[in-house]
Amino acid sequence: MTETLSGAQAIIRSLELLGVDTVFGLPGGAILPTYDPLMDSSKIRHILVRHEQGAGHAAEGYAAASGRLGVCIATSGPGATNLVTAIADAHMDSVPMLAITGQVNSHAIGTDAFQEADIVGITMPITKHSFLVTKAEDIPAVMASAIEIATTGRPGPVLVDVAKDAQNAKFEFSWPPTKEMTPGYKPVTDPHGKQVQAAAELILQSKKPILYVGGGVIRAGAHKELHKLAKLIGAPVTTTLMARGAYPDSDPQHLGMPGMHGTVPAVTGLQKADLLITLGARFDDRVTGDVKTFAKGAKVIHVDIDPAEIGKIRHADVPIVGDAKVVIAMLTQELEKQLKGKKYDISEWWSYLIGLKERYPLGYNDLDDGKLAPQYVIERIGQLSGPEAIYAAGVGQHQMWSAQFINYENPNTWLNSGGAGTMGYAVPAAMGAKVAMPEKLVWAIDGDGCFQMTNQELATCTINQIPIKVAIINNSSLGMVRQWQTLFYNKRYSNTDLHTGTDTQMVPDFVKLSDAYGCLAIRVEKVEEVDAAIKLAMETNDRPVVIDFIVGRDAMVWPMVPAGVSNDAVQYARDAAPIWDGEE
Repeated sequence: MTETLSGAQAIIRSLELLGVDTVFGLPGGAILPTYDPLMDSSKIRHILVRHEQGAGHAAEGYAAASGRLGVCIATSGPGATNLVTAIADAHMDSVPMLAITGQVNSHAIGTDAFQEADIVGITMPITKHSFLVTKAEDIPAVMASAIEIATTGRPGPVLVDVAKDAQNAKFEFSWPPTKEMTPGYKPVTDPHGKQVQAAAELILQSKKPILYVGGGVIRAGAHKELHKLAKLIGAPVTTTLMARGAYPDSDPQHLGMPGMHGTVPAVTGLQKADLLITLGARFDDRVTGDVKTFAKGAKVIHVDIDPAEIGKIRHADVPIVGDAKVVIAMLTQELEKQLKGKKYDISEWWSYLIGLKERYPLGYNDLDDGKLAPQYVIERIGQLSGPEAIYAAGVGQHQMWSAQFINYENPNTWLNSGGAGTMGYAVPAAMGAKVAMPEKLVWAIDGDGCFQMTNQELATCTINQIPIKVAIINNSSLGMVRQWQTLFYNKRYSNTDLHTGTDTQMVPDFVKLSDAYGCLAIRVEKVEEVDAAIKLAMETNDRPVVIDFIVGRDAMVWPMVPAGVSNDAVQYARDAAPIWDGEE
């Protein structure tokens, strides 16, 4: 197939041929040539955002909810730099994303031309790869390579920056492209058989194994394989913040989420284990606490598709590089072969863990401050909406409560900014998720701080008929920062009061603001109003819905491991002594 196209037409044609059906973007001078043929495309839906960061997070939400590539477009200079936060976010959380940016004419690059920024240089540390295109004829091969890199191996963001003159130039477009743009890119998906065999042997020698499951299992679509492995060996399962939904919360083998605000059984189970079966997790500091004291008595099997992650934080006794779906299936097969029908007995280990589950269930105390308990509100959203819904959270206390008090049964139903911790993620990510999965109920559970960073995308939702539901957990403050000020700064609340839900001031009034954006807007201040508001939101599908839940500002996230200390010091509640006593 050969035809004469401009570089801009080639960008759009390449996206169509590569199966892209949706892009989120905002036009400007340097990307204008590409926006013109986009108007003629019958295969690609363009959603005009109100801020480029919203385009990036929407592309992330689209990808995280569907498993498909998310695509965003911006112009040069500030348009491109406004994408940087979302690109960094996608990089930290291994989200397959393609960011296309316009650039000034190639002869002007490096001259500090109007709206010029070296976006390739800026994004080099936060992308899998960044391309600068100055020749139109390179576009088909670059686009094909960019999408291959973003979606294979460890997924992640790829940037394609295209000079304006390359967009305008004509050339003979042919497909598929024959030019090789990334000759060194060959991700390993199949593990070494002897390593899998060694892992199986180590598992069967262990008395206190635990499955430490990370977001890589979700990105690999390996949840069924994980379930089969867990059932075969009967081992306890922990799912990190990025892996919520990889293993059903309702399953008795699930100990919950580990980490700074993880459940006591998950945190202590990892500490006391003699073997960590680490699948698609990276020993993040929020899980390990003080890494020198993390699971000191445990050997480590570490499965990851990215060889750079293995041994980076913790030595792996059995390192396995490969795709989690492939590796887990092979490991299960090898264990079946080695077990030969014999039972693998870890009943003593389970006696200890069941004791932890009984003594330290996940819960909360209503502060009786006349305000709604935020945990109750989030719990009711989850209970009424069910495990088939998709939940996107911002960052802070409401994020932790959403991870704790909603039961996740399925992968790709929990979207959040894990590694970067980006405030403002929820609303645009929920928007992207709803576009990708229009048949699903999609909630953005946001804080009053986060909501003010990206709420302009409610206009995008209204105009494009994307009926997301937004629950603002409004404690009139930067809640997680305030929690730390309470615990570690002698209640010196420096610059954390937002004045959004107080009796005397509401700046802004979220109900009026949301109404101005064309949403159904509701304020809820009483317990008896909670269910009715959630149900009304679920029933309203002709526009977005925003519920402003006025909650108490003194509620805290528990359990907690303070930053930088050992997980041995996990506290169940504020005035409780650390759980750990050194004895089983």
